[in-house]
Amino acid sequence: MSVENYKIYWNEYSADTYLYGSEIDYIAKDNVHFVNMLMPPGTVIKEWYSMVNFQAKRIEPALPIIDGESVYSVNVDIDTPASKGYIIRFVFFDKYEMEVGNCTISKKNAEFRCPLKTYSYKMQLINGGMHEFTFHSVEIQELESNNNSRR
Repeated sequence: MSVENYKIYWNEYSADTYLYGSEIDYIAKDNVHFVNMLMPPGTVIKEWYSMVNFQAKRIEPALPIIDGESVYSVNVDIDTPASKGYIIRFVFFDKYEMEVGNCTISKKNAEFRCPLKTYSYKMQLINGGMHEFTFHSVEIQELESNNNSRR
């Protein structure tokens, strides 16, 4: 399945969001302002999933289907004051929901490849030292699907 410029937004579903002491202003679909002055670095702020149990969570998957044969580009659109950091982490699972790998990104643009055993995955926004930011979107795009280009 081809993934072309798939944009991930911050939905208002709060069970997958760090709420303790957080002020979240949902200005628009692509404009969410987050403030938490007491949140320690390394805290998972928000999670998105490629597969969810709809009956349990009442939400649809927010991430596109990807496979281990392609290279993907990630473009992060988050505004942070004073160049404080954020981390985007992808965690990959097999069909038995066991972790088979992960990928960590701490810049606006990066590329990644998931393990061949990947059945589902999640994306986490992690505090890398920031206390305030504005989240716009994360874009995932398939770059190639050539087995001969494995890194």
